[in-house]
Amino acid sequence: MGFIIKSLVTEKMTKITEKSSEDKKIITCSKKIGEANNAISETRSYVVRKKNFKEGSIRKEKKIYTYTKLARPKYGFIVKPEANKFDIKREIESLYEVTVIDVNTINYSGKRQSRYTRAGLIKGKKNAFKKVIVTLKNGDIIDFYSNI
Repeated sequence: MGFIIKSLVTEKMTKITEKSSEDKKIITCSKKIGEANNAISETRSYVVRKKNFKEGSIRKEKKIYTYTKLARPKYGFIVKPEANKFDIKREIESLYEVTVIDVNTINYSGKRQSRYTRAGLIKGKKNAFKKVIVTLKNGDIIDFYSNI
């Protein structure tokens, strides 16, 4: 165990999690999707003009279904590169006592670095790591500052 290195509580990560934690208003033309999500139906009318303006234009109507998709809380972590999604899910559920719905992973390779010093050119390499974005069940919250 012990795949989690640290939690990501940076400005960039909070922008990602705040953006994903807002309810989204979705508009669809599909009646099947609209009924499945208890959508509100409305009729919109529009005008179709022909190339030939002498004949006039045609007025058409179509039904549109709007509904809101509830947001789910997301949190970011940096983990060891050899960790897989199942191990990460199991560890986060045991550490923070939450229900994990989805785990998205991003692999970052180690970058080569060089710098000029008085002693000459020094070459090195940054470590490879894996970033994880975890989606939790609605109502679950991870409080990183609870044990301070």
